[in-house]
Amino acid sequence: MRLTILFGGASFEHEISIVSAITIKDKLSDFDLSFIFCDENHIFYLIDPLKMKATTFSKGEYKKMPQLTITNRKFLQKGMFSSTEHKGTVLNLIHGADGEDGSIAALFDFFHIDYIGPRVDASVFSYDKRYTKYLCEAKNIKRVDYEILNSSEHKEINIAYPIIVKPSRLGSSIGVSIVKDESELDYALDSAFEYDNSIIVEPFINGVKEYNLAGYFADGKIHFSTVEEPHKNEFLDFEKKYMDFSRSEQVLKADISSELEAKLKQTFEKVYLNLFEGALIRCDFFVIDDEVFLNEINPIPGSMANYLFDNFSEAIYSICRSFPRTKDIKVSYNYIHSISSAKGK
Repeated sequence: MRLTILFGGASFEHEISIVSAITIKDKLSDFDLSFIFCDENHIFYLIDPLKMKATTFSKGEYKKMPQLTITNRKFLQKGMFSSTEHKGTVLNLIHGADGEDGSIAALFDFFHIDYIGPRVDASVFSYDKRYTKYLCEAKNIKRVDYEILNSSEHKEINIAYPIIVKPSRLGSSIGVSIVKDESELDYALDSAFEYDNSIIVEPFINGVKEYNLAGYFADGKIHFSTVEEPHKNEFLDFEKKYMDFSRSEQVLKADISSELEAKLKQTFEKVYLNLFEGALIRCDFFVIDDEVFLNEINPIPGSMANYLFDNFSEAIYSICRSFPRTKDIKVSYNYIHSISSAKGK
């Protein structure tokens, strides 16, 4: 089966996307793989699979490779006398802006291209942490207390210290700080506002139990990954998450009760169903006093969370068999014809 990996993008997580694409190349070796790189100027390049290494991009070598345009149901490589079509399912592996904010989803929907990844509405509720909070409230999912700050206004923080400060629309722990008292607040706010004009403030719960669970919908049901308890220091900082993006070895299952595992899966279903069909997502949960709280939704997890699945290739095949379908619009012009006929024109 042909599968195209799309990665890069104009995002603070651009380099993370490159690491993810390189990592899953070997995990999907039984597919007929091709690779399309989107640079920061939104130019698409067809990348030679043999050149899928970090220095190809850091040294700008990709600029010597064929450029592509996008058209109905395909990417197109234009030559001097002819053009080459690149068709097939696309795996959206652009992290952050472009990939997770709904831009690529809208582009693919517009051009009728099959793709693995969150659709526009799912992107809206998972890319922006403010809207994830709203989703929790709408679906009766527990979440920790929070406050929203905006760079254009001054507002006192009412949550007791220690707190965690993070940009509303960014992943990989970029711009995230733990603030233990008021003397550290200004620096944390400056760091977060460097990346976004909106930030989320939450209580920092020291020693909280955290679990990751990925899954996807196929063949009429949700398929779950292994439940992982991530190893962390004070919190999962950028360096730790960066290493996670290059993981390919399957993780050990978290040592938890069957009751807690069931609660995690039930909460995941609430998040996923009727919103994330067509995507493989990972949810990060807190467990406080045996209650499950949604921390974040990762609509395009690092390296597609391949390390959480027994058979990652089969997971991708299954999603491709179960894409959500939208109704085709057939334009008939009956209304205009009836008006023209009534007027005798």
